[in-house]
Amino acid sequence: MHYYQFNISDYRAATAHLSNEEDLAYRRLIDMYYDTENKIPIDLEWVARRIRISSSIVRDVLNDMFTLHDDGWHHQRCQEVIAEYHAKAEQASRAGKASAERKRNKQSTDVERSLNGRVTDVQLTINQEPITNNHIQEAKASLSGTSFPPCPHQAIIELWKRHLPHLAQPRVWEGVRQNHLRNRWIQASKPSEYSPAGYRTTADGLKWWDAFFRHIADGTKLAHGFETKGRLWQPDLEWVVNAGNFAKIIDGRYDI
Repeated sequence: MHYYQFNISDYRAATAHLSNEEDLAYRRLIDMYYDTENKIPIDLEWVARRIRISSSIVRDVLNDMFTLHDDGWHHQRCQEVIAEYHAKAEQASRAGKASAERKRNKQSTDVERSLNGRVTDVQLTINQEPITNNHIQEAKASLSGTSFPPCPHQAIIELWKRHLPHLAQPRVWEGVRQNHLRNRWIQASKPSEYSPAGYRTTADGLKWWDAFFRHIADGTKLAHGFETKGRLWQPDLEWVVNAGNFAKIIDGRYDI
């Protein structure tokens, strides 16, 4: 504890019999008690040195104002204040966690309500991440009122390996990587200048990604990488499905 309430009247009544030195020793012993949130150690010389008061004065004050136990010198009032402090801290912690949980639940509910009302109207541009919960979007995203298939991650990874086997192959595909590919799967399905028809089924979607990776392999500089700072840099699948990089490929920035 770095703060405790100080009742002047109560203190004066309890310490009126103390000398000036004893009063100073008592205040410093109380400060030590609250600061460490623990009993005053039994080692009298150690305590006297820490509060810079003679050991004889410290002994007199401890015997007068504290109670000796096996684990140190106890002070009833200090113990009560410390216990009350921890109880309030625990209560505040529980209240904070409960408030945060309510906020998370409300945000989740708001997202789902928004999604249910607007899911068929969501329009994505080539540089835009969908502004919805990814997992809800995968389950509920639709085109023209028909259920849209979830992203076939493993099949797309196999297409990447087939067309660009010399580039880095992902060993782990989860978390952010899955989110990015899922978003690009939905984004690429929308009719656009690059892909006027888009796609509505898993089979058509895999044909689109097959052609997309074939284009990277045969029609762009990415397949061979770039010299940068004396080293050869080559993209991987995670780099390709990043929103900004995906847009540049679609825009032809890396075409041969």
